[in-house]
Amino acid sequence: QVQLVESGGGLVQAGGSLRLSCAASGRSFRYYAMGWFRQAPGKEREFVATINWRGTNTDYADSVKGRFTISRDNAKNTVHLQMNSLKSEDTAVYYCAAGQNGPVENPDEYNYWGQGTQVTVSS
Repeated sequence: QVQLVESGGGLVQAGGSLRLSCAASGRSFRYYAMGWFRQAPGKEREFVATINWRGTNTDYADSVKGRFTISRDNAKNTVHLQMNSLKSEDTAVYYCAAGQNGPVENPDEYNYWGQGTQVTVSS
């Protein structure tokens, strides 16, 4: 079992930055691929970024490439999403997820999910 808690969301102006964190509990965390997803009002949940269990392989949605960076610290059971040059279209609830079949973009491959943290970008 892995429990996930996101933090770091908030209100930021367009062009600004936020750093999301995901704290994981559970002894198996280091063996899971981790992903970040987001869901805007009226839209389906979409893939943002993923990282393998070693932290050596990452993948990003085209819409965030060059602006967002995913990282993890297995010693601290945390995953981060550094978000720079934020745009109004980045406004959404952001979720972290853990999966054994990653790193993949398909949310169905993730076994555990956090409750989400709201990111609002004002234009």
